[in-house]
Amino acid sequence: MAGAIAIVIVLAMFPVLIGMSGGIASAILGLVLQRDGERRHEGSELLNLDD
Repeated sequence: MAGAIAIVIVLAMFPVLIGMSGGIASAILGLVLQRDGERRHEGSELLNLDD
């Protein structure tokens, strides 16, 4: 019985863990790409524009 409860708990947590890890990976990738873009286009007047 304990094994069945453990399986249900793991299956309930699995989508949450996948979503959180995807969000963390997206945040890291966005930060890295933003820094890369700022370095490549340093001195451009377009960097001073609001998003």
